[in-house]
Amino acid sequence: MAGRRRWSTEEILDAATELLRTSDADSFSVRKLAMALGTDSSSLYRHFRNKTELLRAVADRILLAAMDGYRPEGDWKQRITAMALRLREAFGRQPQLAAIWGRYASGGGGSRLVMEEVLQALRASGLPDEEIPAHYHRIAILVAALIASEAGVNAIGPKEYEQGMELFRVAVLGADPERFPALAHFARDVRPLGADRRAAFEEILAAQLAQIEAGIP
Repeated sequence: MAGRRRWSTEEILDAATELLRTSDADSFSVRKLAMALGTDSSSLYRHFRNKTELLRAVADRILLAAMDGYRPEGDWKQRITAMALRLREAFGRQPQLAAIWGRYASGGGGSRLVMEEVLQALRASGLPDEEIPAHYHRIAILVAALIASEAGVNAIGPKEYEQGMELFRVAVLGADPERFPALAHFARDVRPLGADRRAAFEEILAAQLAQIEAGIP
């Protein structure tokens, strides 16, 4: 009787990524992944100690893919912006994984590449070394939050999106002007969360970088 196939780490991560396209971190489990591969959970625990370690490895692959072929160009603000947009694009193709990255982070090679580039760019800005870690932390939180928020919008289906848009129109255009005077005044100009995401992403990040630049000696 032939033994069960031995799956490589990369094959396991491929299968986990595919499974996560249609599920989230809470419903994902090592048992479900093992069933999809036609094996038992114990064989997967030889590669990953637990579910969290596996999810972190999946997220790190997205970071590695985003940084593949990246070359620093321009000044420090252009470097950080270009890298952030690469991450946005990479997670935009797999929005279910963006929330996993924001929740579980990553300690692998992809994470180190991203951290190194942001820290190098901040050093090139002229900031004192003692101020760089705090600014790095704020940028990391901002980029991860923006990407996860956008991914949440992208992950819903067309029907759910239309339902959400209808609720938005009712909430905004149907607001009682006596109770919500400001909302009624700006109703025709207020945009839903899903509108102009790239422009908003770039503007918010630019504002953060401009704030950093203003504090450079």
